Amino acid sequence: MEALAVGVMSGTSLDGVTTALVKLRDTPPDAPSAELIAFRQEPYSAAERGAIIDGIARGTPKELAFLHVALGERFAAAVLALLASSKTNPRDLAFVASHGQTIWHEPGRATLQLGDAAVLAERLGVRVVSDFRARDVAAGGQGAPLVPLADVMLFGHEQHGRWLLNLGGMANVTWVPRRGVTAGALAFDTGPGVAVIDAVTRKVDPDASYDRDGDRARRGRPNAKLLDELLADPYFDQPPPKSTGRERFGIDYADRLLARVRKAGGSDNDAVATATALTAETIGRAIARWGTDDSSTELVISGGGAKNPALVERLAAKVQPRPVVLFEQLFFDGEAKEAVAFAFLGLETVMGKPGNLPAATGARGPRVLGHVTPP
Repeated sequence: MEALAVGVMSGTSLDGVTTALVKLRDTPPDAPSAELIAFRQEPYSAAERGAIIDGIARGTPKELAFLHVALGERFAAAVLALLASSKTNPRDLAFVASHGQTIWHEPGRATLQLGDAAVLAERLGVRVVSDFRARDVAAGGQGAPLVPLADVMLFGHEQHGRWLLNLGGMANVTWVPRRGVTAGALAFDTGPGVAVIDAVTRKVDPDASYDRDGDRARRGRPNAKLLDELLADPYFDQPPPKSTGRERFGIDYADRLLARVRKAGGSDNDAVATATALTAETIGRAIARWGTDDSSTELVISGGGAKNPALVERLAAKVQPRPVVLFEQLFFDGEAKEAVAFAFLGLETVMGKPGNLPAATGARGPRVLGHVTPP
């Protein structure tokens, strides 16, 4: 099957909405492919981000219901802006695949993403695939990570193994033995990506949404004693499959980290540096502990954290001599990767094919994911 589709992603980093116009093909015996035609990023305003954070922390049923609709409108407007900028008619789309905004994710028990698919279908006049994670959870899985099937089918190396790291709000890695080969593939959330770094940065500077260019981390020094204590969190020693979210590594966690650095006499920049070191250290340790390959295979990095040179440099030092490569050096802008991945998962759903990787999520088996809302 060939399809022109749009993937919509709003991740745990809460930085905004990413939309990707993608030409997809999954016609055996040829390998699946995804060609990125265009993509856009629309940052959330401070008010929008605040509404989502409040919804996560203390939203009432009424507030969550209104947020569900408001996010549906926000996603629909983002898709229309992408189509206008690329001179694409909505009628040319086979479907829109919307991940939604995660409000709660408790691995193996429940997962909730907001952004009403009915609103998207009404505003766009296009079939919408949504709510990807719930079926995997119902089948005994973690509900995350879901990007690994796209990693295996679209972004693996043709001849040898490759690690793919997404540095979103949470960090997740996928080991792909070879492109298209699911046997032996491994994927899991290593822990915080940029969520804690961003939350600490916003606390010390309300006008900053993230640590631009890793500037604060560079000017600070990690608190070694606190870092060791943070690394003792049992999540990091838990074997895959595993996933996590802001419920564990969110604003409260960041507030405690900042308070402890200040109590120890450290600066605000030291707190950002400690959060940055935590992300790099947990990723490096996870790859070393749970990986089965040699250190010559490359680590390919995508996501918002790939734009933070202080984080990337610290991570590269941690995993050396393993080569570190930016996703955009091999494919396209890594900021679009997750939106493209969910467009691919939408195609699998429309075709009635499984979209999860049980080795990654722990589900009882492959499952067709998501709900389909007619145009």
